[in-house]
Amino acid sequence: MINKLKEIRLKNNFTQEYVAFKLGISQKAYSKIECKDHQLNHDKIIQLSQLYKVSPDYFCGISCVCSASKESAILEFKNSLKDKGFDFSDFS
Repeated sequence: MINKLKEIRLKNNFTQEYVAFKLGISQKAYSKIECKDHQLNHDKIIQLSQLYKVSPDYFCGISCVCSASKESAILEFKNSLKDKGFDFSDFS
């Protein structure tokens, strides 16, 4: 979960200070979470899910999709394959 926290934070161009503020904790406390020195409780996982618009499953390792919706995840996947030369014009 820790790598996912940092990865999604950087992907959204958020600072540790901003995420900590949204969680109602100090930047130092949030830094400890990213460095595996502290665990998140269920409430903080829910808050992070709402902040990043992902399922709590994403942070628990149950889901690998971090997109807000299945449709956007599929579109993102198709676009990445299209960039590699795959053609989806025959599929809807």
